Amino acid sequence: MICYAVIDTNVLVSAMLSGNENAATVQIVGRFIAGDIIPVYSEEIINEYREVLSREKFGFPKEAVEYLLSAIDHYGVLANPSPTGEVLPDMKDLPFYEVVMEKRRDNAYLVTGNIKHFPKEPFIVTARQLIDILDRKE
Repeated sequence: MICYAVIDTNVLVSAMLSGNENAATVQIVGRFIAGDIIPVYSEEIINEYREVLSREKFGFPKEAVEYLLSAIDHYGVLANPSPTGEVLPDMKDLPFYEVVMEKRRDNAYLVTGNIKHFPKEPFIVTARQLIDILDRKE
C-alpha cells in the first residue's frame, strides 16, 4: 500500500537522532525513500524542516540534512493548502494540519510525535501507528 503523509518536523528530528534502524521514525524515512509513503509538504513546511534540522544543537551534518530535504522534494508532493481556520494548542503546527486537510481526499495522514497538539482524528497518527497501518494493508 502507498499512502500520502505529512511528516511533522519532530519525526524527522527523531529519525536523524536515532541510532536504531528499527525505530518507527527511522522506518518512516525509509518507507518514503522506498516509495511506500509519499511525503506531502508546503514551502512553509520545507522551510521549517531546513531551519530546525540545521540547528547547531542537533549537530546534523549539512549533507545529511540536504539529502533528506532533497529526498522529500524528489519523492514528495508540494501542496498549497487553504486556510482552515483551525485553532491549535501550538499554532506553529497549523501548516502541517492545513496540508493534511488539503490532501484528505487522497486519505493522507499526518505523522507526529505530538498527537496532543492536534484535533483527535483517525488520520493524525504517530510514526508507529502509520507503520502498523501500512503493514496491515500490505
